[in-house]
Amino acid sequence: MAKNRRIDRAEREPDLGMLAARLLWPIEEELFARLAECGHEQVRPRHGALLAYLDEIGTRPTELARITGQHKQVVGRVLDELEDLGYARREPDPTDRRSKLVVLTERGRDEQVQADRILADIEARHEARIGTGRYRHFRTLLQELVQPTRNTHGP
Repeated sequence: MAKNRRIDRAEREPDLGMLAARLLWPIEEELFARLAECGHEQVRPRHGALLAYLDEIGTRPTELARITGQHKQVVGRVLDELEDLGYARREPDPTDRRSKLVVLTERGRDEQVQADRILADIEARHEARIGTGRYRHFRTLLQELVQPTRNTHGP
């Protein structure tokens, strides 16, 4: 009698982590490949995680860390890379001289416009695959699941 192998179970009934990865990885792969075709070949997922929240008004690095759930040191290193690549810059915060704001550059804004367009294409394909109503319901449920809660590790 053949054993019930984990790989077989994972194929039949993948857990939530596997399902999330199967959704994310192809999206990331297509997004960053197409961004490269648009002249943004140096942008990586770690950059995209911050670029998604930046604008021309500016955001404090501590706020980026809070929103993304990343450590401030990690955010600082990625912001250094984004500055070196010409996608963002740090400016003094006019409301607090001790703080900096991270703002998009023109290149950063172009990356956002291209990323938004590519993601809209991907979402349109997903919506066409399962239908508008089901896709909207899926997005609503997914948003509920990823909303921050007070206790993320307990019942």
